[in-house]
Amino acid sequence: MADSFRFKQFSIRNDRAALKVGTDAVLLGAAMTLLPSDRRALDIGTGTGVIALMAAQRAPQLEIEAIDIDGPSAEEAGINFRNSPWSGRLSARHCALADYEPGEKFDLIFSNPPYYDNSLRNPDERISTARHSSRLTLAHIFDFASSWLTDGGRLSLILPSDARISSLRTAASFGFHPFRTIMVRTVETKPPKRVILEFSRHDRAASQEFITLMKDGGRSPEYSLLTRGFYLDSSQK
Repeated sequence: MADSFRFKQFSIRNDRAALKVGTDAVLLGAAMTLLPSDRRALDIGTGTGVIALMAAQRAPQLEIEAIDIDGPSAEEAGINFRNSPWSGRLSARHCALADYEPGEKFDLIFSNPPYYDNSLRNPDERISTARHSSRLTLAHIFDFASSWLTDGGRLSLILPSDARISSLRTAASFGFHPFRTIMVRTVETKPPKRVILEFSRHDRAASQEFITLMKDGGRSPEYSLLTRGFYLDSSQK
């Protein structure tokens, strides 16, 4: 039987994608900004499709295209989309970003991108491609966004916290400005390990938030509140 990860309103088949469902994806899916005016969105490097499914649950008007350079991942995302309550608004394609021609602009682009560069590469080529930025860099993503986001469109990313400064520089070089930053700590006593960064073309004062994931051996109240529409219970199954 295929490995599956069950949420309140959908299930994820989780056995063929190069990377499995993880906290980073759930964080971005639950926390990124979605607006009532959003109509089209793109998920770059969709994996199992979990972020796209969370966005579809949160925004009933949103149509979402998802791409992945890894064939089995794109195929599994497509299965998960078809098995969801929002199958008519979700599509998955096996495609590298460099080869993708959407034909119509997006109100939102989101990604949990590969972010390792100089670290030891995984011997599994599929996992290495999913985790390492040699074939999909932040510059590639911002370059694509500069052409295919609407004027008021947004780009939402989750990254290691130590990549925040370099990502801000990359964003600026393509004319993007941060409007929201969420620093993510595992526990209150440790520094942030992840950051959610949201960008637009409009330079405005950026908000900064903090979220702590764990407290007293379980989910923190704030993380529980953020994910209350998705997780079934403390087992996350």
